[in-house]
Amino acid sequence: MTLPELLAVLNAGETIAGGSPGHAVMHDTSQEALRIAGELNTGYHPPARVRELLAELTGRPIDETVTLFPPFTADFGKNIRIGARVFINSGCRFQDQGGISIGDDCLIGHNAVIATLQHGMEPSRRADLIPSPVVIGRNVWLGANVTVLPGVTIGDDSVIGAGSVVTKDIPAGVIAVGSPARVVRAIDG
Repeated sequence: MTLPELLAVLNAGETIAGGSPGHAVMHDTSQEALRIAGELNTGYHPPARVRELLAELTGRPIDETVTLFPPFTADFGKNIRIGARVFINSGCRFQDQGGISIGDDCLIGHNAVIATLQHGMEPSRRADLIPSPVVIGRNVWLGANVTVLPGVTIGDDSVIGAGSVVTKDIPAGVIAVGSPARVVRAIDG
């Protein structure tokens, strides 16, 4: 199986069986992501070099308006899409096999975790990987230490309070906090 074939399977939401050819390609791609993240997180790099490394990690162009403060890790890298004018603060971890899409003008706080994989629940299938995309709309602010779980969509202009765990979709234009994150109010304006 090739990386493009694996991405097609992941983006279709199909389970990747533990020990399968897809699982092997995923592992190989993860090794490349670890290498790139290692370079990104070692020493100082000017912003343009950080964007170059992020583009190498994702396999996609990164807009010159994107800012990333290392350290940053992604355990796959090739299924991340980042819009323009996005700021990703230090310590963030992306598990992107299932797909992460970040809209324009987003702020991602310190130590945010975005996860897109689940494992099989049956003990005999625990090594199976079940992808579910995370979609973060335009102008979303994730506070520090937010965790976003597989399959979640966060609507445009919403704010997720620090330390929250987002387990289900959040509509546009609201503030959500807690574990699990709950909408506490609409944002005026």
